[in-house]
Amino acid sequence: MLTSRERVLMAVNHQEPDRVPIDLGGHRSSGIMAIAYKKLKDYLGIASGDIYVYDFVQQLAIIEPEVLDRFGVDTIEFGRGFALDPADWHDWVLPDGTPCKIPAFIHPVRVGGDWHVYHEDGTLIAIQKEGSLYFEQTCHPLMGSEDDAFGDLDRAFEKVMWAALGTPPAPIGYDAEGLARLAAGARALRASTDRAIIGLFGGNLLENGQFLFRNDNFLALLAAEPARAHRFLDRLVEMHLENLERFLGAVGPYIDIILFGDDLGMQTGPQISPRTYRELFFPRHRLMWERAKQLAPVKVMLHCCGGVYPLIPMLIDAGLDILQPIQTTCRDMEPERLKREFGRDLCLWGGGCNTQEVLGRGTPEEVAEDVRRRVAVLAPGGGYVFQQIHNVMANVPPENIVAMLDAVNG
Repeated sequence: MLTSRERVLMAVNHQEPDRVPIDLGGHRSSGIMAIAYKKLKDYLGIASGDIYVYDFVQQLAIIEPEVLDRFGVDTIEFGRGFALDPADWHDWVLPDGTPCKIPAFIHPVRVGGDWHVYHEDGTLIAIQKEGSLYFEQTCHPLMGSEDDAFGDLDRAFEKVMWAALGTPPAPIGYDAEGLARLAAGARALRASTDRAIIGLFGGNLLENGQFLFRNDNFLALLAAEPARAHRFLDRLVEMHLENLERFLGAVGPYIDIILFGDDLGMQTGPQISPRTYRELFFPRHRLMWERAKQLAPVKVMLHCCGGVYPLIPMLIDAGLDILQPIQTTCRDMEPERLKREFGRDLCLWGGGCNTQEVLGRGTPEEVAEDVRRRVAVLAPGGGYVFQQIHNVMANVPPENIVAMLDAVNG
């Protein structure tokens, strides 16, 4: 019988394993919101353990081994090798009143009915409005800036919500001490599990521009000031490559997949034209992904939401091995089409359940049927790993989660 790691890597290498590999919580877009996770534990009769919210922005829970084993999950996130001491966490409460633990380095402040997070200089960087289930970014450090050299991006990112409120192994840095801790944690995790380990790196290009400038401003910059856009992206890639060398130098031998991120799509298609992608982003993605494979024996995964069908051939040419979460509810992203046109060259990781319309609103029977239909299209011949289309939302009934995961190989 295959190990989970062998099963996942067979699928990634376009071989059909003994069963469809399952990803649940192997990265920040295949997980489950803590509110739904608490209900799932109750439904399964699991009374032990606190609720640990490792992704504070999206309020995603650490999925415990008992739950991973129950559903035959084949993946694990690299971050599970860190924040293992009770002192790494402190108490908080979810929007529905459920007690939980959050990373100790994050210090939300109650302001009326809202929660605020501030930079040390007093800048408000994130807010969760009363009644909301997420935090929203409130500071875009380069908005209105005339900086053309972009020499101080590290300090700018300190005020970007997604960077400041990172997930374990954050807040470990890339200095010598931090790299030694990363290597030790990765080595120990590797020795403790036969699941495929996904190392979250990031390396976002379009998204980091949007985080720093704000979406509208950065899209305008790409169109109206291409020379400045090139200078910004060159500096950003320089920073990413420096970090990539350090990251994979420390953990490369112990992970199987390295995860990059860039949400290039919308519901109706790409955010940017194929021409813009080809000119501004393709060569930089290729540079980073080729370097990752030179540094370590890893497969390259891109988290990319939305309808990106016109960009997929270029992503493959840039060296991409795995695309997720396969948002099949978007324009031109039908499972049959993606499998037929790209299934030989790209591992399709996701698309396994319609989270927008079925998972949260359907009956368990409808959820199971949706999963079986999609798996029948995507799994034959390998090149497929199951996950639902992005995270399980807070409103999803636990019986639907069970129906979804039990149907994958049922």
